[in-house]
Amino acid sequence: MGKIIAKNVVERKSGFLYYVDGKGNVCEAKMARGGKKKKKAAKKPAKKKPTAKKKKKK
Repeated sequence: MGKIIAKNVVERKSGFLYYVDGKGNVCEAKMARGGKKKKKAAKKPAKKKPTAKKKKKK
């Protein structure tokens, strides 16, 4: 495991990933998940398909 050289150099934002690239630069990338939590959406009732009427046999 490496050593921590500097702490609190970059001000971190919620929902971003921070990494050191090949050139030694600190980069940030927006995470595919995380950040602000989504509100729970109200569940919609399932739509009922109309049933076909049965034909009577003679």
